[in-house]
Amino acid sequence: KKDVVVKWIDSSEVNDDNVEAYLSDVDGILVPGGFGFRASEGKIAAIRYARENNIPFFGICLGMQLATVEFARHVLGYEGAHSAELDPSTPYPIIDLLPEQKDIEDLGGTLRLGLYPCHIKEGTLAEKIYNKNDIEERHRHRYEFNNEFRE
Repeated sequence: KKDVVVKWIDSSEVNDDNVEAYLSDVDGILVPGGFGFRASEGKIAAIRYARENNIPFFGICLGMQLATVEFARHVLGYEGAHSAELDPSTPYPIIDLLPEQKDIEDLGGTLRLGLYPCHIKEGTLAEKIYNKNDIEERHRHRYEFNNEFRE
């Protein structure tokens, strides 16, 4: 049995120049969900630090979205890549508004709800956990990964 020691970090204080000082002593990094642009660059710096230093990373909701942004910027070379929700003028909207949400003006109650079909790739850890390839999971977002960037 191991005790988990949580080190809370204000990501608005984190940047590429000081991220090591904040994270050099951690065994894993969790970037949770949230809304808005505030501190997103600090979160991206932490995600990059995790990837480059082989530190286990868990991104929940916005945290996972920002992981795709970080990868697009620093591995694929898409300078200025971002989420269209956080930066509507991004040249590379890695995370973008769902097509069926683009014409909705009254946003109350319009987050996608219910079960969403998902096909799990054979031989993956996810397949082992679910013990099947086709599943349905809840999806409650207006923004998701932009498949124009999918390879």
